[in-house]
Amino acid sequence: MEIITDASKIEELLTRGIEDSIQREHLLDKLSRGVKLKIKFGIDPTSPHIHLGRAVPLRKLRRFQELGHEIILVVGDFTAQIGDPSDKLLRRPMLSEDDVHTNMKGYKETLGKILDIDSVTFLYNSSWLTGLSMKKLTELAEIFSVQQMLARRNFKTRYETGTEISLREFLYPIFQGYDSFHIASDVEIGGSDQLFNLKAGRTIQKYLGQSEQDILTTKMLRGTDGRKMSSAWGNVISISDAPQEMFGRTMSLRDELIGEYLLLSTDTLLSEIKEHEKGIEDGHVNPRDVKLLLAERIVALYHGAGAAQFAREAFLDTFSRGKPKETEAILARKDERLEDVLLKHKIVSSRSSLRRLLLAGAIRVYRDGIETPLSNLSGAVEEEMLVRVGKKKFITIKNPPL
Repeated sequence: MEIITDASKIEELLTRGIEDSIQREHLLDKLSRGVKLKIKFGIDPTSPHIHLGRAVPLRKLRRFQELGHEIILVVGDFTAQIGDPSDKLLRRPMLSEDDVHTNMKGYKETLGKILDIDSVTFLYNSSWLTGLSMKKLTELAEIFSVQQMLARRNFKTRYETGTEISLREFLYPIFQGYDSFHIASDVEIGGSDQLFNLKAGRTIQKYLGQSEQDILTTKMLRGTDGRKMSSAWGNVISISDAPQEMFGRTMSLRDELIGEYLLLSTDTLLSEIKEHEKGIEDGHVNPRDVKLLLAERIVALYHGAGAAQFAREAFLDTFSRGKPKETEAILARKDERLEDVLLKHKIVSSRSSLRRLLLAGAIRVYRDGIETPLSNLSGAVEEEMLVRVGKKKFITIKNPPL
């Protein structure tokens, strides 16, 4: 494939959504001269789903791909069992081989929603890390210090608070760094939480006499509630979500995150993003209207324009132009707790089931056509509220007549 050296495309590639750039000028020079580069991205199959946060660096890979560069995707079937400690404030549990292989099912199909999968080189790091000798591992460990490891923000916090750190976690960046040496990568991309691991690749490449890779890290996309994106908190939007679910989850986004999502999760022009942000800030634009635009563009990226338009119309029909056609009506006093109401009317079978749904973000309330996941159910019911429990059960709660 021909290498494209369009200056504006290269500039956007190196700036939009980028947090860190190591050896930027070196990389810019090679891109401008049309040097074909080997772009590495590592992905550990620790979950069967890929959410919009993990899609940010993948979308950057697509831009490199469009410029004609070689994409090497290192599937961490070995490192996933070790567990990446990046940005983790508790020890990460080890995964079994079965866990990893289960999570890997459907990965290529999902990644194909972003990348031209036929031109991606897939490599599995178990093929070289499993056979790494103790002698070589000891040699590589010698070029890193405990002080370097403890300087990492998450390790520093855990050490200062007395939270356990395993030696296994110290080995992770060595393994990821060795991946870069093994494939002789020119550039490695990752989220900003991966910077230490990516720099470990440069360290090992230099030590073993190889040219050091350039590095790009992307900004971290926050979850829909403003916290770190985590499946455990139910604040994620997965790229494999059905169109209407993806649309609805996007509409539950906090208003202050709209610009961030337009920047990192769509191809919206920067000038347009600034206009939307200014309009919201000045009060001339309703955030909900921009959010509808955002949701439609995100769905269109992964499901096509037709599905996006249908999801928009379905959302408006359900939550703006009227209530869902099939809802279960419940009468409850204003002094009753929502938790007690759902249990009393057998909407859920037990408190433990209720907690699981709550943790997964599967209990949501609709206000002014906007869906918001509830963080707890201790509050009293409102005069009239529409609640969704799970994917399809809608409950209308009203106060009894006086």
